[in-house]
Amino acid sequence: MTSFARLLRAPRRRHAATLPRFATFATFATLAALALVSCTQAASTGIEATGTLEVVEYSVSPSVAARVSRVLVAEGAVVRRGDTLVMLGTPTLTADLAARAARARAADAASAELTNGARPAELERAEADLAAATAEAERAAADEQRLRGLAQRSVVSAQQYDAARAVAASTAARRASATAALQLIRDGARRERRSAAAAAAEGAAAGVAGLEALQHDLVLVAPVSGMVMSRTAEPGEIVAPGQAALVIGETSRQTVRVFVNQGALSRVQPGQAVHARLDAFPGKDFAGHVVAVGTKAEFTPRVALTEKERADLLFAVKIEFTDTTGMLKAGLPITVRIDAPAPTP
Repeated sequence: MTSFARLLRAPRRRHAATLPRFATFATFATLAALALVSCTQAASTGIEATGTLEVVEYSVSPSVAARVSRVLVAEGAVVRRGDTLVMLGTPTLTADLAARAARARAADAASAELTNGARPAELERAEADLAAATAEAERAAADEQRLRGLAQRSVVSAQQYDAARAVAASTAARRASATAALQLIRDGARRERRSAAAAAAEGAAAGVAGLEALQHDLVLVAPVSGMVMSRTAEPGEIVAPGQAALVIGETSRQTVRVFVNQGALSRVQPGQAVHARLDAFPGKDFAGHVVAVGTKAEFTPRVALTEKERADLLFAVKIEFTDTTGMLKAGLPITVRIDAPAPTP
């Protein structure tokens, strides 16, 4: 019985030793096939990465130092592009604007006077002065001519003749002066004076325009439609140039920055389509596109990857979404899939 039992057990031992070798080979083959299918699907579905949503923020600030008069919106308020947000003021702006406007009017009047020339009444007066001077000069010249002959015959004294000659010379000079004055009136101002007056008028007008622009800039309006993310100025406070009085977030436009490795970098280009999903809404697809691809390698944040992956240098990819549902909120993690072509084997 013992020998017979050994004969019965021997085939079982050989069969038991053969079965695990066949099972191990089948398992490896199955795993290899699954890995090949998985790699093929990963390559065909693009590049997946995770990042944190951000909104594009705009700082609303004045161009000059001014005092806050009114703040018309509260933090969290929804605003539209062009809405008035903050009203500022400066103590001397109104007076300065009035003074510059008066100087501009004076400069315009001076320039117009030189451009238009003399009035008709001034021209008539100059012509009358010339006519009177001409008459006097002709009379004095006739007297000098008559006394010259008498002086040659010693009928009149030399002193009388000299006096008549002096009168004739002075009247002739007055006629010449009246003639030149009339010509100047007719010619008008010199071109250089007209140009200088026109330039002065333009400068005065530019000064007024500058103050009006400043007055316009003291009314801060919403640059985009969105939400007031923060309010950092209150009535009575003085804000410096460039200091944000409000921060507006463009809630319909979100961005996320993800990181890809060197192997995937060549497959990512600006403009490529992106599909994303939130953890809370795995069935909802959000469409976006790549707007920028980093050109400089950098380390990713240590909270984003494993210790082994943190040692690798990756490249940042910026993705933008245009959300009309209001479901994409700043600070939410989002998983994106970039529709990138599979690498060439």
